[in-house]
Amino acid sequence: MTRTIRRRRFLLGAGGVAAAAVMSACAPGEEAPTPTAEPGDSAGVNSDIAGLGDVTLVVWDQEVRGSQNDSLEALNQAFQDKYPNITIERTSQSFDDLKAQVSLALSGNDVPDVVQVNNARADMGQFVSAGQLRDLTPWAEAYGWADRFPASVLSKVRYSDDGATFGEGNLYGLPQTGEVVGIFYSQKKLDAIGGKVPETWEEYFELLDAAKAAGEQPMVLGNIEKWPALHVFGPLQAHYVDPAEVVTLGMGNEGASWLSDGNQAAMEQFASWGSEGYFGSSPNGTDYDPAWNDFTTGTGVFLPGGSWLGTDMESVMGEDLHFMAPPPALDGKLATTGGTGIPFSIPAKAANADAAAAYIDFITSEEAMEIIASNGGMPVLRTAELAPESGVQKEIYEAFDAVSSEGTLLPYLDYATPSFSDTAGQGLQEVLGGQKTPTEVLEDFEADYQEFVGG
Repeated sequence: MTRTIRRRRFLLGAGGVAAAAVMSACAPGEEAPTPTAEPGDSAGVNSDIAGLGDVTLVVWDQEVRGSQNDSLEALNQAFQDKYPNITIERTSQSFDDLKAQVSLALSGNDVPDVVQVNNARADMGQFVSAGQLRDLTPWAEAYGWADRFPASVLSKVRYSDDGATFGEGNLYGLPQTGEVVGIFYSQKKLDAIGGKVPETWEEYFELLDAAKAAGEQPMVLGNIEKWPALHVFGPLQAHYVDPAEVVTLGMGNEGASWLSDGNQAAMEQFASWGSEGYFGSSPNGTDYDPAWNDFTTGTGVFLPGGSWLGTDMESVMGEDLHFMAPPPALDGKLATTGGTGIPFSIPAKAANADAAAAYIDFITSEEAMEIIASNGGMPVLRTAELAPESGVQKEIYEAFDAVSSEGTLLPYLDYATPSFSDTAGQGLQEVLGGQKTPTEVLEDFEADYQEFVGG
């Protein structure tokens, strides 16, 4: 899988039962998610889907795992029940296979009507630059997507029409699910060092010191793969750098610099954690999966990591496992690395654009969020409302909701340029291991960034 997908561990709940219940609830004549627009709501958009005649809607997706597949199967059936004139022809495959097929297909004439496209510059950005994806703005206006989705979520699927600016401009997709990077912790270990849940970064730093003084490993990190360190550095960066600047850098847009005092302070703090053993003796020599597995069996007090780890770790740790969004950022609001599931887009040459847009509206509606949650996924909307009643998943859902609706959902830093995943991954590994100084690593980051933006 690509860098973006590798960092996720999809939830594999007992989706089959939930899917069956949902499909029963969405039988013909009963309530089901529906497009919210009426015909003629926006110039050039026909949202009278029942009046389109018989349509075969070709959908390519990568929702192949348990809860993902169950949710989409249920939604597809409900859409066809609502619109019997629409037949969905679905092709579902691994992300790597879909990525390869899409790259070839979009340059030809035999394209699907709906396709999932990774929203990073190397994928969606390149397709936008080549004019191979439709701007969804007319349908967004017709269906009210800007009212439905937080701006921080929509920014992850916005590009200028030439693909040069990421995070602003036209809309090129909609996601169904969300993800957030935060801090997992063991309540037993926290109690043992006499600590409480930190409300500021300074309090978090003090807890790390207390853990080390007590003979505990303060944090767990497995970084052989290089990208995991970005999930530690990204949230930390927002303590020293205004989140708006982090967004500019992470989106690879002009107007910022990696050589600022704030970035220097963040990198020095990260480097000191490495040199002083706050991640254990060999984070760069530990694989990602064994690291978080070690955490579940008693290694470490804190684990900076993504929401996708919650289900597997809870199955081992039970009520001892907790999750929090990182403390408020430099601007006083919550800010942390996060994002969305792979968005659904419409190719420029799609034959059935209006039906495709109605389908995307349907599978991302507020009602669809209930279906996603019932199948074990974390919906990108109504997240806190649809959270489980207790446990770490409740804390994860509520953290994502708070950050995405009230704070700043920071981009994954590897979004920045087509080569930044390699640059950042290598640099953080080098500074963590002491092979390069913070200044040297930031100079490498700056060179990659400035070359891309034309500085």
